[in-house]
Amino acid sequence: MALQVEIDPRSGFCGGVIRAISKAEEFLEAHPGEPLYSVGDIVHNEAELERLEGKGLRTVSKESMPAGQTLLIRAHGEPPATYARARELGCRVIDCTCPVVLQLQGIIREAYARVKPLGGQLIIFGKIGHAEVLGLVGQVDGDALVVENEAMLDEAIAAGRIDFSKPVEVFSQTTKSPSGYAAICSRLHDRMARPEDLRVHDTICRQVASRHAQLADFARGHDVIIFVSGRQSSNGKVLFDLCRGANERSWQIGSPDELRPEWFRDGDRVGVCGATSTPKWLLEDVAQKILQEK
Repeated sequence: MALQVEIDPRSGFCGGVIRAISKAEEFLEAHPGEPLYSVGDIVHNEAELERLEGKGLRTVSKESMPAGQTLLIRAHGEPPATYARARELGCRVIDCTCPVVLQLQGIIREAYARVKPLGGQLIIFGKIGHAEVLGLVGQVDGDALVVENEAMLDEAIAAGRIDFSKPVEVFSQTTKSPSGYAAICSRLHDRMARPEDLRVHDTICRQVASRHAQLADFARGHDVIIFVSGRQSSNGKVLFDLCRGANERSWQIGSPDELRPEWFRDGDRVGVCGATSTPKWLLEDVAQKILQEK
């Protein structure tokens, strides 16, 4: 009996990534032969990066930004220091920071101005070293505590890095797990000398947050789940863990070549899904490869 393959209709690029890639393609088409330099990977997906590199997009680090060239700020955003350096180098900047991230950066600056005079602090639930988190921390010159999980929060508490007698404002990286964020906030609330001094900001992207329950249902509704994402995708790790929790026959791949015949049984209903950094064309390629192999 043949396999049945369905692509999750809500998988694929989020709005911020679509906007950044569209801006990059528009520039490259309007300026043939002229390179466009992305400060960091425009998207955490190796296959899509290769496609865009073929069109002329070049990836550079903040330390190697070329003078006098056109720079693209990706959806993840950047700290103020990156913009200052670009001005020093005489670069033209195409700012593609996701509007959700841009708003969060502003909220963090406002919160810092509010709590700093009171001896309070900011806590960010996010992946240390992630591009978005670096941009967020950069809004307050690094004066924020970043925790990736409950264990890291407990370590910070044990080390005395949080003063629970002073105001605390907490934020989440926009692509983190809602349940993980809720657990962090609950622990902080229980520790506060005055619970009213804890201010929790709802900063997870609505598009990302709403996908969690939907994706879990999608995973449970299929015999096998093939989750497609780049290895560096933070959102991909969160969503794949969600799929694996809902369906133990879930497998993560980066390209169709990584598919394995032994993952499938005759008559399986196969669900293909991915991260917010996974292009639709790659999901379609994976689905087609599954159908060809069985």
